[in-house]
Amino acid sequence: MIAPRLEIDLAKINHNARSLVGRLGRRGISVTGVTKAVLGAPEIAAALVRAGVSFLGDPRIRNIRTMRSERIAAPIILIRSPMLSEVEQVVAQTDISVNTELEVVSRLSDAAHATQCTHGILLMVELGDLREGIMPAKLASFVREVLKFPNIALRGIGTNLACLNGVAPDARNMAELSALADSIDATFGHKLPPRPGFVAGPIARPGLEIVSGGNSANLQWALSGADTGRINDLRLGESILLGCDPLHRQSIDGLYTDAFVLIAEVIEMKVKPSKPWGEIAQTAFGEIPHSATDRIFDQTSQPNQTTQSILALGRQDTDTDGLLPPTGMNILGASSDHLVVDTRRTRLPVGAEIRFQLNYSALLHAMSSPFVTKQISAPSELTHEPAAFLHAGGIA
Repeated sequence: MIAPRLEIDLAKINHNARSLVGRLGRRGISVTGVTKAVLGAPEIAAALVRAGVSFLGDPRIRNIRTMRSERIAAPIILIRSPMLSEVEQVVAQTDISVNTELEVVSRLSDAAHATQCTHGILLMVELGDLREGIMPAKLASFVREVLKFPNIALRGIGTNLACLNGVAPDARNMAELSALADSIDATFGHKLPPRPGFVAGPIARPGLEIVSGGNSANLQWALSGADTGRINDLRLGESILLGCDPLHRQSIDGLYTDAFVLIAEVIEMKVKPSKPWGEIAQTAFGEIPHSATDRIFDQTSQPNQTTQSILALGRQDTDTDGLLPPTGMNILGASSDHLVVDTRRTRLPVGAEIRFQLNYSALLHAMSSPFVTKQISAPSELTHEPAAFLHAGGIA
């Protein structure tokens, strides 16, 4: 079979998504399935929709066009602030976009007016992680201006945490987001459409429809039993695809951690010294190896040897730091096209395949690489229970 390749199990992805949709649904929170890491692959998007996600979310118009071309039947949110150069495509391809700049909202309004449609927007609020977001003290004045634009519908507010600086979602910042939503409703509710699912007597109360609390890092908080307040949406990618909690990279009980497996082929197997020799300078990627402390190595002083395999896989294919090798193996290093693995006592013949699990960074890079073949399985019934822990791959 072709290598390197990424084997993708749609049934496991569907199971993970369905499980999280159910767990969060009991807390009054819907799921936006994020397709960023899989480049908007229609088969995976369809598996998320079948699992019951309310929206699909992606930061790139190209990925969204891919899903639209396959007629994926779900509303789609652009989860990165639109570039001015793409506002026409945003209006044409998405139902909602996240926004933080009035100039962008103005241009979206013009594009929506030109095509006689209404474009929904979600205003992102800064709550400490210092990526995108309007400062809370300025949100009300921002909303006031947004409501003046024709062909724009304010659908909700949201925030993003634990991405740039690792600020964790907790009771404090989630309560602040809920309070901001209540404040917007109290001040501008008469200008907002009725909120689906909220009924005060026989009349639906106007207000923000979506209060998006964040991403997979919110799961610990959301499922802890804490008061979720107004939070009624989470944008989930890593937790669905890899069964993992991003805050501490721990597996989530009942979810599969091996829906994606990266397979690489052995192209050399040799017994070699365990350390390099000669004068040590920078590597091809400008790094100074940890073994370079003495700067000079003498082959005669390095008697230890190791069984070393080289795989046809490198940094041009994936984030090699994000690979988990099979038990008993150790990754020694990588260049653009070579991954060097210490197989210890296991001698793998040329042509053998090694299976790796991936973290989110490795998955994102592998999906983006044109040199990695993507092999997507057809949906099938799950015949075994998912592991409740992260386990290593094996040798094929």
